[in-house]
Order: sequence, then structure tokens, then C-alpha cells
Amino acid sequence: MKKLLIRLAINAVALYAAVALLKDSYIFPNDPDNWLSFIWLALIFGVVNAVIRPILMVMSCPLIILTLGLGTLLINTLMFVLAGWIGTQFGVGFEVNGFWGAFFGALITSVVSFVLSQLFRDELKK
Repeated sequence: MKKLLIRLAINAVALYAAVALLKDSYIFPNDPDNWLSFIWLALIFGVVNAVIRPILMVMSCPLIILTLGLGTLLINTLMFVLAGWIGTQFGVGFEVNGFWGAFFGALITSVVSFVLSQLFRDELKK
């Protein structure tokens, strides 16, 4: 349970960083200052990544091999847009302006999540 809460907090902070850095140019959040919205959005993001991402990874395996792994960036971009859209349906998401906004948002979210996961790796191993 502790690992789930840490992972949820990491995703919430990563999504907040992406929205804060790209707000008003690429990403338009519904409620940018409400942390509870980002926690709900992190939960949606986690479910989308746990359920839909593996299916897309298997289906796009030839593309990923052909592009030497760069196809995963496109899948991450799609997951970022999908999580934002699903969140918008529940009133906690964001709208993305174009491909590059989604790409940069997914990239920022991935980098922040990776860095925070490395900082909390001992707690995540338990």
C-alpha cells in the first residue's frame, strides 16, 4: 500500500510539473492550483498506463523495433493525451494543444517521474 501511495505521489508531482511548465502555451488545465485534481489525474494516468499501454506496446512492436525504441515516445505521448482527456471527462484533466504539447508534456512527466523514482527507490523496493 505504501508503494502505491508513493507511486501515486510521484505521478502527481510529475504531472503537475508538466502542466506548470507548459501551461498557457501547450496545456490548458481545468483546475491548475488544486492538488486533489492532480492526485485524481495521477490515478487516472496510472490506470491508463497499466491497462492500455501494454496493449499498445505489443501492437506496435514492429514500429518500436523499426525506430530503435523511439516509437515508445509516441506511445507515451498518446498515453499523456488520453489521461488528460479522460481526466477532463471527470473534471480534473487538461486539454493539450497539438502534438508537440503532448510530446513535451509526456517527456517532462517521464523525466520527473524517473528522477523521483530514483530518489525514492529504497522505499519502492520494500
